[in-house]
Amino acid sequence: MDRPVTLAAVVGAHGVTGEVRLKLFGEGVESLRRFRAFNDSTLTLGKLRDDGKGGAIARFAEITDRTAAEGLRGTALTVPRSALPPLAEGEYYHADLIGLNAVSDADEDLGTCIAVENFGAGDVLEIERPNGKRFMVAMRPEAVIAWDAGRVVINAAFAAD
Repeated sequence: MDRPVTLAAVVGAHGVTGEVRLKLFGEGVESLRRFRAFNDSTLTLGKLRDDGKGGAIARFAEITDRTAAEGLRGTALTVPRSALPPLAEGEYYHADLIGLNAVSDADEDLGTCIAVENFGAGDVLEIERPNGKRFMVAMRPEAVIAWDAGRVVINAAFAAD
């Protein structure tokens, strides 16, 4: 499935000529530069620069004034999954993990991966159990054994209640 992947979000207007401030979800401004169109080609990137604070400032061809820029606040900037560069062994896109079934290495159903968080020390998977309870597991080799197109396999010792 070629679902959209969110790379950034518009957090507000910048100036009076239609530029917007972006919150980035990738590896910095450079990860956004390879794309010219977002949201099924409804937004065409004209200019992009680093804001010096971990975000970016962008100008889209379709947005020409501050009012239009303010109207984009909260808009997620997406591209099709197929447009992303291929991954090396052991790498993953967060979007590929969200929605996967989670099972233990003993083949016990643990639930569904509902989020991938990063609080500064590395990625953490949030798993929602079938009963609605949630737990988190660090995306480390000893805890998350494998992941593929259909499931994520978690060491049972890291999935205890």
